[in-house]
Amino acid sequence: MRIILPLALSIACALPAAADTLSGSKAFGDWRNDRPGTVRLIRPADLPAPGETPVVANVSGIVPRPEGGKPRVPAGFDVQLVASDLSGPRTLRAAPNGDIFIAESAAGRIGVLTADAPRDGSAKTPIFADGLNRPYGVAFYPPGAEPRFVYVAETGRVVRFPYRTGDLKPSGPAEVVIDSLPGGGSHWTRDIAFSPDGKQLFISIGSRSNAGEGMGDAPPGRLADWEAQHGVGAGWGGETGRAAVLVADPDGGNLRPFATGVRNCSGLAIEPASGAPWCAVNERDGLGDNLPPDYATRVEAGGFYGWPWFYTGGNPDPRHAGEREDLRERAIVPDVLFQPHSAPLGMAFHDGKTFPPDYAGNAFVALHGSWNRGRLTGYKVVRLLFEQGKPTGAYEDFMTGFVLSGNAVWGRPVGITVGKDGALYVSEDGNGTIWRVAPS
Repeated sequence: MRIILPLALSIACALPAAADTLSGSKAFGDWRNDRPGTVRLIRPADLPAPGETPVVANVSGIVPRPEGGKPRVPAGFDVQLVASDLSGPRTLRAAPNGDIFIAESAAGRIGVLTADAPRDGSAKTPIFADGLNRPYGVAFYPPGAEPRFVYVAETGRVVRFPYRTGDLKPSGPAEVVIDSLPGGGSHWTRDIAFSPDGKQLFISIGSRSNAGEGMGDAPPGRLADWEAQHGVGAGWGGETGRAAVLVADPDGGNLRPFATGVRNCSGLAIEPASGAPWCAVNERDGLGDNLPPDYATRVEAGGFYGWPWFYTGGNPDPRHAGEREDLRERAIVPDVLFQPHSAPLGMAFHDGKTFPPDYAGNAFVALHGSWNRGRLTGYKVVRLLFEQGKPTGAYEDFMTGFVLSGNAVWGRPVGITVGKDGALYVSEDGNGTIWRVAPS
């Protein structure tokens, strides 16, 4: 069996074994051993067999933020509450002038945390656009200092608003760019990002089901013809056009598959040095507390990432035993494996100019937190560790402290962006707050 190994894997083998690095079975922990500086390294060989660990429903309860409570961050950093009382703030994206656009998905609106807003928790967030259908992804076009449009991905389409630097309201009506994205199912988020040259618009579409249930036995017509149109390993039936990253021209034309078998890419980001798209991906449920890992990975053009037949490379999902063996060797092992059921969402890279030098080129990912694990995991922001521009496969706790007990949390991190000031901004949709992290 040939499994395509990520660039991270060869580097990870040489990763220094820090005193607080958790690897092997120890990497499968929970909220009780989360703290800034703790490093986890999960390798494909560390995974248990399907069913080896229990399948548990354990939905956390959201409680009010404790009086004066704030997340924990590494020594040498300060964390400030900058906005509160928001309606489920999700994706955050920084405009070139320092304003931060906020997708309040359930409320159907895009707000703005202005660059000159106070950083004491009292900031107001004027509404840029409302009346939207679960807006999530936000992108500025063209990329660079003077964008002319703000693109917004709703759950069923992509629209754009005319925009000039500093606008707090569009100067004209929304224009539909892509009018029909697959809808329905539990995975409604649609993230978007532009390639650095502005020629490609990437769009992530999550699966409709958990593990391909109800898809049917075979696509209409010949399998080869189906895959020629929809991509290698693409699903059919209710999964047509889903569990994929799509790509289009900036005007919405030439919409086509870019990568397939990506169950639910809820966070799209562009790695600055290479210009490559990266995904933070929620994996499937029902195989155990410690299986399969969620992940973050560079997304290859034409790449197949396994869903629904395989996970973490060519590991077969027992619910699809014996199916699509022709795809097994094509399934790509992701670059960074997360503790299963962590639910990664927002993702952003940092240039390190205002952070310590070892943060340069590293990425941050918001882990929204588990609902189906015996002991809670996630509910934090982690840093993906890179060396010489390549992911090591390890990740480090950066922002923790949102969990109060085994069934009570006050914050669920979602959106993450780097502001013009170089600070990290993080949204959480449990109590509707936004936090700013910067060196002290």
